[in-house]
Amino acid sequence: MLIGLLASCGIAPRQVGPATLNSRYNDEQPALSGDGRWLAFVSNRNGSNQILLYNLQEERYDNPSGLNRSDVIAESPSLSRTARYIVYIASLQGRPDIVLYDRITKRSELVTQGYRSWVRNPQISPDGRYIVFETSRRGQWDIEVLDRGPLIELDIPDGTPVENPQKNLPT
Repeated sequence: MLIGLLASCGIAPRQVGPATLNSRYNDEQPALSGDGRWLAFVSNRNGSNQILLYNLQEERYDNPSGLNRSDVIAESPSLSRTARYIVYIASLQGRPDIVLYDRITKRSELVTQGYRSWVRNPQISPDGRYIVFETSRRGQWDIEVLDRGPLIELDIPDGTPVENPQKNLPT
């Protein structure tokens, strides 16, 4: 009845996505890749908060090995342009740290190792070079910018020319 009423008003019901995306579990904190193909979100489907990665074009889940550990609570995911890089908060024994996961190498790197302050809300730049996050290092919440350096492998679309960072160095 309501759908017919909406259709007669010229308002079509919105599609909320494929039926397999949402579940009876808590699915929250969505993040889209820069190219719009990938969706990362936090879900408690496996008994603890973990990052799930969903391919919106193919309407299927991708389960990258090494992304989630059973003893870590994950939250606040952020994706680079093609979702090669995923940054997120990982809490082990209640202490949050920022982790960078590379889907190509299937390796995780703790980027806030040695920080003595709390961190939250990480974001990664589309090319994967910069990670920004909030830190309480000075007794208040401030923004920190982490430059991964000019020699990292950037997340760029296929066929995009890459500038050689070595050619700009003084000789």
